[in-house]
Amino acid sequence: MKLLHIDSSITGEHSVSRQLTASIVSRLTTADPGLTVVRRDVAANPLPHLELASLPGDGTAAAVESAAVLDEFLGADVVVIGAPMYNFTVPTQLKAWLDRILIAGKTFAYTPEGPKGLAGGKRVVIAISRGGFYGPGSPSAAVEHLETYLRDVFGFIGLAPEFVVAEGIAVGPEQRTAAIDDAGKSILALAA
Repeated sequence: MKLLHIDSSITGEHSVSRQLTASIVSRLTTADPGLTVVRRDVAANPLPHLELASLPGDGTAAAVESAAVLDEFLGADVVVIGAPMYNFTVPTQLKAWLDRILIAGKTFAYTPEGPKGLAGGKRVVIAISRGGFYGPGSPSAAVEHLETYLRDVFGFIGLAPEFVVAEGIAVGPEQRTAAIDDAGKSILALAA
């Protein structure tokens, strides 16, 4: 079985989402030592933004790279993604990766009944970090476009992601520690 580990935070060793994905991957590989881990850091090695020449099948170097990213995703049984909230949504580096896996005929199809996800059968665990409080019921919930977007994107391709959330990490050191500790409890509760 293969686990694809994606990190997208630009803050390196200070990243909460990277800390959480490392814990998730450790939890899952401890529970299943047979997992082979493939890591892709889209902040350290960003994909170019999508353009016509990067569509699979075009034959260009960008298209070959896009096809490799798609194959890497399709070949994974488990996908762990670190997704920090930047300006209410996903980092552009993560969006560029998502653009490579949302491919008609590969991960979804348009049908007379509407879109149909084709990527089912994978487990997706997403570690979200947010500087403020954007969860349901919070005053800023209406501008949270990270978790909602990722839930919809993965749902569109037939997957139901699990979320581990650390929020309020920029409020202060105590809140940052509490948020990481709470997220750690969620990680421990993840089914193997």
